[in-house]
Amino acid sequence: MMKRAMCTAAIGALALGVTACGAGTSSGSSTTSSGNSSAKATSGHTAKAAAASGNGSQSGSVPTVKLMVGGIDKQIYLPYQLAQDLGFYKKYGVKVELSTETNGGVGAEEAMASGQVDMAGAWYIHTIDFQSKGKDVIGIVQLSGAPGEREMCGTHSGVHSAADFKGKTLGVTDLGSGTDELTQFMAEQKGISRSEYHPMAVGAGATAIAAIQRNAAQCVMTTQPTVTAIESRHLGYSAIDLATTKGAQSALGGAWPAASVLARAEWVKKNPVATQRVVDALVATMHWINTHSAADIANKLPTQFVSNSTITKKQYIAGLTTDKGQFLPDGVMPAGGPKTIYAMEKALGVDVSKVTLANTFTNKYALKANKLEGFKVTTTPAGAQG
Repeated sequence: MMKRAMCTAAIGALALGVTACGAGTSSGSSTTSSGNSSAKATSGHTAKAAAASGNGSQSGSVPTVKLMVGGIDKQIYLPYQLAQDLGFYKKYGVKVELSTETNGGVGAEEAMASGQVDMAGAWYIHTIDFQSKGKDVIGIVQLSGAPGEREMCGTHSGVHSAADFKGKTLGVTDLGSGTDELTQFMAEQKGISRSEYHPMAVGAGATAIAAIQRNAAQCVMTTQPTVTAIESRHLGYSAIDLATTKGAQSALGGAWPAASVLARAEWVKKNPVATQRVVDALVATMHWINTHSAADIANKLPTQFVSNSTITKKQYIAGLTTDKGQFLPDGVMPAGGPKTIYAMEKALGVDVSKVTLANTFTNKYALKANKLEGFKVTTTPAGAQG
């Protein structure tokens, strides 16, 4: 969804040396395609993969794709960078220029929709939001079946479920963001309207931690590694689990596909080879995540992602071990997921009359990518009706 407000001045005062408005990263780092590649493919396999995924005039060249991520150092978005560090973009014949949202800057999904970048590493829900506004955006590979978020509540908050939200100040990444809408949806499921609690933009990382520490917000919806940072400092606890597929199903009524790769449908149509190769690389990455430990994953990521002012590497690995279940093993949009998102958007008052679910996602590229490497598809694919 489009971010409709910036962090307030009051939240700026909470920052512990970091400004973290919007869905920006906690470390403030930006990563490009020059990142380390720790797994090099053989030239024969590279050629095979490129030939199998390519077609038309592009098949003999290496296309370049600009992909912006909505907070590249967040655990929920780790596959995009991991694919780079494993050498998988190169292996499958595509040059991916990674970038990340900057604090107070344009969101990844907005940059993609306006043509500033080709693809966005962002939540699938944006496709429905964009299509409700007449913008044809599609999800081309699904990386997670849950938001990866947790409702972290202060030690003395008294909040243990959404039924306790009434009268509380609840921190969200940005006003109008996905975390804001998730908070509103959970509250309304318990009969609590938006006017009966106070949403506050707290960003991520240091500012979200400060909001809990100073009781400016009784709860914040956030992801790893901020979750573990709050727990390790004994500032709060996980009141609601949206970080695993099972937890999301319990809290939201069904699978809730989150991290995805989004692109303008027109761009995908014009660039089928580049699209397929990006999906090939990310499906291979999801398989790698599924068959390796949290420690293996952390060892491949940039040092500043897994060890910084808010988290130690040991804590990062512990958090990823707990929440690794959010990642889908095959990049396939799960059956029922789009329906859950559609129902939530409708319940929140979004005009979905122009939205056709079949146009908001495709499993075409992911299924072809799995076939290319002989991976078994274990996710039940969503059909045209979601």
